[in-house]
Amino acid sequence: MYLADEAWPDLESYFESESLALVPLGSTEQHGPHLPEGTDHIIAESLARAAAEETGYLCTPTVNIGVSSHHRQFHGTMWADAPAFRDYVESVTRNLASHGIDRVVYVNAHGGNVEHLREVGRRLRDDGTMYAIEWMWDESIIERIEELFETPGPHGGPKETALIQHLAPELVHEDRIADARDGGLAEFDETTGRVHGARTFYDAIDTTDNGVFGDQTDASADAGAELFAAALDHLCRLCDWLDDQRFDDLLPKGHV
Repeated sequence: MYLADEAWPDLESYFESESLALVPLGSTEQHGPHLPEGTDHIIAESLARAAAEETGYLCTPTVNIGVSSHHRQFHGTMWADAPAFRDYVESVTRNLASHGIDRVVYVNAHGGNVEHLREVGRRLRDDGTMYAIEWMWDESIIERIEELFETPGPHGGPKETALIQHLAPELVHEDRIADARDGGLAEFDETTGRVHGARTFYDAIDTTDNGVFGDQTDASADAGAELFAAALDHLCRLCDWLDDQRFDDLLPKGHV
C-alpha cells in the first residue's frame, strides 16, 4: 500500500490492524557522468514500494534530498544540513505515530544519511514513541555484491550503475560508463585518503575527479535485477521480523 495514492477513509483499516510503515530515503546528488542525480532515491523508493507490494505494509512518500554536502562541488547536487535533515525526518516519523504506527523501517540508499537516521531512531526509541531502524540496501547483500564485482565502489560504482540499468535504463548514459571508470577512482582500499591513520578528505572531489569510485564497466541490468531481488528479500524479511516483535521488547532496557 502506497500512502500517497490512498484516500484517507481507505487508510483507516490499515491503521486499525497494522503498526508498521516503510519510509524510503535517498538523495539528489551527483553520481558521476553516467548516472542520474536521483540514483539514490530511485533505488530507495523502488525497494520500499516493491516491499510494500509484496508484504502489504504501508509505504510513505520518499525523502528525496539527504545529507549530501560532500558532493556540493558537482553541478546540481542538493543537500540538507544535517541538523535540519534529522529534525525533518523525526517530525515526519512522529506524524506516523499519531496514526498508530509504532515501528518504522527507514529504507535508505544514501550513505550520508546513515548516522543521522540512527540518531533519529535513538531519539524516538528513547522517549518511547516508536522503534525506527535504518536499513541500507547494499549492506544487506555485501557478499553478493563482492561476488559480482571486483571493485564495487562506495559511490556511483557498478552496484548502483547495475541497479539503475535495471530500474531506469533510460536514465543511464551508457556511452559514458568507460569515462566514469577512467575519470574516477577505480582502484582504492582502506588506506585511500588516509595519512598516519587520519581520514584527510571531507568531500568526494578530494579523492575522485568525477565523483565516482569503482569499475562501472562491470555493471549490467541482469546484475542489477539480481541485486534488487536479493535486497528486496532481506527487506521483506526484516519487515516481517519487526512486525512480529512485542513493542515493549523493542524499547530501551531499564537502568541496571
